[in-house]
Amino acid sequence: MNAADDRLDDSGHGDDLRAGEYVLGVLDAAARRQAQARIAADPAFAQLVQAWDERLAPWLLRVEPVVASAHVWPRIRTQLGWPSVGAARPGLWNNIAFWRAATALAAAAGFAAVVIGLQPRKPPAPLPPVAEEQAAKPVTVLAHDDGSTGWLASIDLSHGKVLMVPVPTAADASGRVNELWIIPAGKAPLSLGFVSNEKAHTIAVPEPLRRELAVGATLAITLEPSVGLPHAAPSGPVVAKGGIRQI
Repeated sequence: MNAADDRLDDSGHGDDLRAGEYVLGVLDAAARRQAQARIAADPAFAQLVQAWDERLAPWLLRVEPVVASAHVWPRIRTQLGWPSVGAARPGLWNNIAFWRAATALAAAAGFAAVVIGLQPRKPPAPLPPVAEEQAAKPVTVLAHDDGSTGWLASIDLSHGKVLMVPVPTAADASGRVNELWIIPAGKAPLSLGFVSNEKAHTIAVPEPLRRELAVGATLAITLEPSVGLPHAAPSGPVVAKGGIRQI
């Protein structure tokens, strides 16, 4: 798009559309630099950018976690040239910035879907207030003894659920499975049942145990026999753990 097209299309909404594209992050590098220069030099265009930012920002709070299928992680590993099953490379999977960037990309994809359906001549209706419970939730990192990330846990107290996202690893050679525990400060471990080491999934927390999901408690994962889940007490080794610091 040339400079004239950037400023005005046939309907008179070229600046408004370009401001929306800038906020969504869908411009290429050259177009983005041009938009940034216009923001600094053109107060009217800067005001359009601010309006789009305020209009789209609430959608960040509406991005819901999506559970990936069992085939997603092996497919990603294969495309990266890694073995389809095995320990993940620590340089990428154990980088918290990677997970935050993945979340930002998911939000940008949602924004792009919104802008495709926009009618330039008719501004979208204002979004209703977003409930506080829809805000992004803190993440608890469950780490192995060597400090590498084993799982990421996102606690949703309002719905009594914990979303567990593993760094995919091979199954235990002896047939044992991973079991998730809440360890309240000064109390015995309480089982939340099976947790996958291959794919993300949500664990429903029984009502009596929800009060124990509090700052200061610990989430831990042990290797346990597959029979009898959930167990009354852990008997196998701890493979990952992390303290709950924020909810």
